[in-house]
Amino acid sequence: MNYQETIDYLFNAAPLFQNIGAGAYKEGLANTHALDNHFGHPHTSYRTIHVAGTNGKGSTCHTLAAILQSAGYKVGLYTSPHLIDFRERIRVNGEMISKERVIEFVEKERTFFEPLHPSFFELATALAFLYFREQKVDVAIIEVGLGGRLDCTNIIHPDLSVITNISFDHTQFLGNTLPLIATEKAGIIKKGVPVVIGETNEHADVKQVFIDNALNASAPVFFAEELGEDLKDYPRELQGDCQEANQRTILCAIRQLQKRGYKIEEMDIKRGFMNVTLLTGLMGRWQVMQQEPLVICDAGHNTGGLCYTKEQLARIMHLRPHAMLRMVIGMVGDKDVEGSLALLPTKALYYFTQASVSRAMGADHIRELGRRQGLDGTAYATVKEAYCAALREAAPEDVIFVGGSCFVVADFLAGLTKV
Repeated sequence: MNYQETIDYLFNAAPLFQNIGAGAYKEGLANTHALDNHFGHPHTSYRTIHVAGTNGKGSTCHTLAAILQSAGYKVGLYTSPHLIDFRERIRVNGEMISKERVIEFVEKERTFFEPLHPSFFELATALAFLYFREQKVDVAIIEVGLGGRLDCTNIIHPDLSVITNISFDHTQFLGNTLPLIATEKAGIIKKGVPVVIGETNEHADVKQVFIDNALNASAPVFFAEELGEDLKDYPRELQGDCQEANQRTILCAIRQLQKRGYKIEEMDIKRGFMNVTLLTGLMGRWQVMQQEPLVICDAGHNTGGLCYTKEQLARIMHLRPHAMLRMVIGMVGDKDVEGSLALLPTKALYYFTQASVSRAMGADHIRELGRRQGLDGTAYATVKEAYCAALREAAPEDVIFVGGSCFVVADFLAGLTKV
């Protein structure tokens, strides 16, 4: 098989949550342990850092990787979902795994894993852990796929656990209250391993969940919110409003890593914050694509993330009193679409669209739901059509925002060179 045939095989042979949602979710770790045993427990060959949370996981993982790379560590980075290419999920010092290694993995191992009927994420995780051992990384930063307690990344025993925040997402799997969701994410807390909690947003019941779980595991727990005034503010490349909270979380995590023997200097922290995309290849986090008109894309896709989006867009438009805000928006049907639309600015023109995944809500449907929230606009069959229409109609002083779903951002970035 060539690379494209291999990726098509992985997407079709193993259930892919990115495309089909709940049908790809496999509860339990039986397959994960079978794969891990088969490959000889590769994750025990290097140090790890485990990152969970509703929002900010990707930015936190990539920034931690950038800081550790700046400090001279060889860093594995496992994140999801990918935007354009599967290989974005598995990187070493910012370099994606090779196409040849992906092909080799499938061709060599498919006779073992096919009888297990693993999910796509289970296979991707096994490949990542194996590849990091092969590459002899010093440390790997591992992002939880969904939840924490039953996520297949949860077989690692990390140097540090990080939980960025708690908001409503994947409620069909994690529970429909914040304490229930927090309980699932607190499942990554390991015996004796310190855990950093980024935000509780003053939810005392959520905070208590983490305190109780940490106490049961004899794990020191640190709340970044409580250390905010004691942490130095660093200039940062990532500019979304949520990055201020992420920075507190990251700096609190760095403190704990230093206490555990990681050699990280002041200049490493500065360089990491200012060079995240260069060092790690991160895309789609309040990414400015051009200036006239101002085009921004952001992968925030739930109510927690979109609150930040609305606030930041409001400040931008305040400085551009004569400009039009043009919103290229699509969402997936298994999210709280109406709740998310209710958070978006009404003083804007909407280009409703749908990403090229089966989970995507139809453009006409989301337009109708948008109208109920006072959002005026037109439906377009593809992200490219929606963006081209916005770009064609925009004046130089206007602002175009592309988002609502990481899959919309993925289609946007993939098609950008063809616009």
